[in-house]
Amino acid sequence: MTAPSPETAAHADVREYYGEVLQSSADLKTGACCPAEAMPLALRRMLGDIHPEILARFYGCGSPLPPALEGRTVLDLGCGTGRDAYLLSRLVGPTGRVIGVDMTPEQLAVANRHRDWHAERYGFASSNVEFHEGLIEDLGAIGIADASIDVVVSNCVLNLAPDKVRVFAEIFRVLKPGGELYFSDVFADRRIPEALRRDPVLLGECLGGALYIEDFRRLMQQVGCADARTVSRAPIPLLDPAIEAAIGFVNFESITVRAFKLALEDRCEDFGQVATYRGTMPDAPHAFVLDDHHTFETGRPLRVCGNTFDMLAGTRFAPHFELHGDKARHFGLFDCAPASPTSAPKAAGACC
Repeated sequence: MTAPSPETAAHADVREYYGEVLQSSADLKTGACCPAEAMPLALRRMLGDIHPEILARFYGCGSPLPPALEGRTVLDLGCGTGRDAYLLSRLVGPTGRVIGVDMTPEQLAVANRHRDWHAERYGFASSNVEFHEGLIEDLGAIGIADASIDVVVSNCVLNLAPDKVRVFAEIFRVLKPGGELYFSDVFADRRIPEALRRDPVLLGECLGGALYIEDFRRLMQQVGCADARTVSRAPIPLLDPAIEAAIGFVNFESITVRAFKLALEDRCEDFGQVATYRGTMPDAPHAFVLDDHHTFETGRPLRVCGNTFDMLAGTRFAPHFELHGDKARHFGLFDCAPASPTSAPKAAGACC
């Protein structure tokens, strides 16, 4: 009998861990699964309309649910039992569509049996959510076409994929021009030894497959994304003594990242452009956070680099901003030095 390839073995280990070993979030051995309190208040309030069985089997590490989704088509990679998919269902509204993909039949069975329950809860005539069993490395196999998705989200799943280059290549294939990848995942401060990457428990706990942050940067460049932005980050505690003994020399973080399918430069360039947030996104009347160094206050002009300008002008965020300037004149590199937290606000913004 031919031995399974490493990729097949890794998929089998993940299916077993999430389909059989884990029966609720209480079975997790690390702090990778963030509490609901980590979510924005508006989303936290929506959890009351999510079926209790789904909430009990949630294994995410962040809250990768971006704003301005009404009427959009959103793809949830590694949707599990569907918690985020059903939150997204409400955010996209009855004219939008949510597609969940997961390779674990046991979790999809939970997600599917509550489709009508959520549609009725939200007052929709029919469910706007569909779930598919499949590998996130091969979205074409479940019929997801090129340039068909507005937003791709994922919550602590991409680390589980053996072939991460293929996953990210598939993401950018299915995104529409100007579409967004917005995901939370576990990252490491160094490369993890091969033996630990193959350990079923460490893999299932989202540690073994965690990407070294610099390798992630290189991977994104490889698939054509020159400027991925960090939105937020938090350390992950290792709560189990055996896991601490095995891999405690690695520092892990939960990081939320956003990236766009846009032709961007690999450095922040200055073209004298300015962006002003109109305050029109739902649940963000006073400010919009693009990333960890761009908070746009309503009505306050902010000087931005060319990449940031394009992230606003070439995406679904454009109607929510007044945008001034073009790229006719270049002023060199944008000043990316972060402002001192104790200094007075300045007219010029800080880029990456």
